[in-house]
Amino acid sequence: MALRIVTADERLAEPRGVKAVIFGKSGIGKTSLLWTVPAESTLFVDLEAGDLAVQGWPGAAVRPRTWEECRDLALFLAGPNPALRDEQPYSVAQHIRVVQEYGDPAQADGFRTLFIDSITVAGRLCFQWCRGQPEAFSERTGKPDVRGAYGLHGREMLAWLTHLQHARGRNVIFVGILDERTDDFNRKVFVPQIDGSKTGLELPGIVDQVITMAEIKPEAVAGQQPLLPYRALVCQTINQWGYPAKDRSGRLDLLEPPHLGRLFEKIAGPARPLAERLALPLAAPTDSTTTPST
Repeated sequence: MALRIVTADERLAEPRGVKAVIFGKSGIGKTSLLWTVPAESTLFVDLEAGDLAVQGWPGAAVRPRTWEECRDLALFLAGPNPALRDEQPYSVAQHIRVVQEYGDPAQADGFRTLFIDSITVAGRLCFQWCRGQPEAFSERTGKPDVRGAYGLHGREMLAWLTHLQHARGRNVIFVGILDERTDDFNRKVFVPQIDGSKTGLELPGIVDQVITMAEIKPEAVAGQQPLLPYRALVCQTINQWGYPAKDRSGRLDLLEPPHLGRLFEKIAGPARPLAERLALPLAAPTDSTTTPST
């Protein structure tokens, strides 16, 4: 079998999708971002049963209720991984089983964007399933082993996220809740609300974009009318608020408007010059125009 080398022209011509996770506090409007993508080409994976915010949105939805359904849906939408053994969840053999149950995968070809709300609930379903598996019980005593359950949970979640990340021609948007906590040094930190620590730690390395949807409060200027707070997407790792963020495309500004359609267009647009992308400030700006909401 000859080595298959993908040429630069072939690689650049391949269809690509945006793989992103959007964090934000409860009620900030994450689910409402559905209104900013084309309904006819978006599949809403409604894990929270919290679609009141998008009541009237004219798009299609699926509602997995168990972790097994979440895994099968990922396999159905992203296809099989030929490197896996038959008994593994995302193998070719399991894909054949899922196709027999769900039908022809071509029925989902029109969905350019998968909007998964939320990764927080997916983590809960996964942990509930993990607690009933053999790894969650001590081999010596037969009693529940929480460490074993969390270890399995981390592996299951990362495998699910990685498999969806390989849906190359689709945009895959995960939505999750962001918690504000205080660390051992009494500093404010922001942590994704996901059962276990492994998923939250490794998720930024899986997706291309890590974005925080936040309320930004402009600083008051003496003698001027105070400006009202506004919602924005924080998209760059180096930000003055400490929000989790990453932009692998190199095309996004620090703050972007809360509109996924425009975000997709900007990511797919012309890349910034390499010198500009690699340029990093040597010191923090001396003046700040905005402060985060507390």
